[in-house]
Amino acid sequence: MGKSSSVDLRDRIVGEIERGSSRRAAARRFGVSAATAVRLAQRKAQTGSVAPACQGRPRGSGMLDRHADVLIGWVEANGDITMPELAARLFAERGVKAHPASLSRLLLRHGFTVKKNTAGERSRSR
Repeated sequence: MGKSSSVDLRDRIVGEIERGSSRRAAARRFGVSAATAVRLAQRKAQTGSVAPACQGRPRGSGMLDRHADVLIGWVEANGDITMPELAARLFAERGVKAHPASLSRLLLRHGFTVKKNTAGERSRSR
């Protein structure tokens, strides 16, 4: 994703437009595209602020979050389950196809870690 312009620059561009300058002239003066100046003026008119909107999807709205309780239950019942095995079980029982890395990120987000004991065997814990 692209990086948003600073709020200071956004304020100066909108301030220039509010003082009577055209949007294109304000864009030229501050070295941004005309489309940026137009969008900033529209954002100021609609929301009253020129601050950038949040980027990305909010946490907890992904496909796997609906199945988190079931996945956590499976991991707690069998701490040695691998991510590919967990993905296969999720697909077999729920019909949801997920990459093992996505499952790993979900479990990490819920506090699970993978530790090896002295025998070199893995076990999951919270």
